Amino acid sequence: MEITSGIHRVDEASSNIAHSNVYLIDNGAELLVVDTGTPGNAKKIVEYIQKLGRKPSEVSTIILTHYHMDHAGSAKDLQELTGAKVAASQADTDYINGTKPYPKPKNLLLRAANSLIKVAPVSVSIILKDGDKIGGLTVIDASGHTPGSIFLYDASHNALFSGDTLRVDGDKVTSGPKQYVWNEEKEKASIAKLANLDFEMLLPGHSAYVTSGASAKVKELIASEK
Repeated sequence: MEITSGIHRVDEASSNIAHSNVYLIDNGAELLVVDTGTPGNAKKIVEYIQKLGRKPSEVSTIILTHYHMDHAGSAKDLQELTGAKVAASQADTDYINGTKPYPKPKNLLLRAANSLIKVAPVSVSIILKDGDKIGGLTVIDASGHTPGSIFLYDASHNALFSGDTLRVDGDKVTSGPKQYVWNEEKEKASIAKLANLDFEMLLPGHSAYVTSGASAKVKELIASEK
């Protein structure tokens, strides 16, 4: 589904991407993929790209907002199918490339899922830090949901990709479920940093998205948590 000119969500209806949101950005010169969903989605993402009349080799970068398996799960396979580079934060890189084992989640259901679903490690060739620019996006540190969670701000589309740090619940923007959060205080501080950033669209890692007035909704969340 094309959300706005140049930004697509690889939808469940069209490509059977389940549970997590996978975004495709077309900035003219290149394609970028933001998050990859759980293992087994790589071919479906490629099929969506081909339906747009584009080639998998046009994907320059796969950007991971954090290391969790429902976001990085298909990164290895997609990298092999496209030849793209994988980008992630320093703090999450060791989990993505397999240097460190996944920490045991607090949530028992997620812990069981992690024991059953194995994520292939993938080499991260681009290490991202706060303030970096990549493919027209600005990286904003969002530590909290995981040690290295990031936001991605797209100035050309006035949009913020929020990973799992923010979600949309009806007319409101909320933080993600606390049982999946590594450090609640750090997450709260990361969200508070958005108080001075204006953007129309909010594109989260789960749930629906917001296409107008998104930053006002985020500021309402920040005010409610003071």
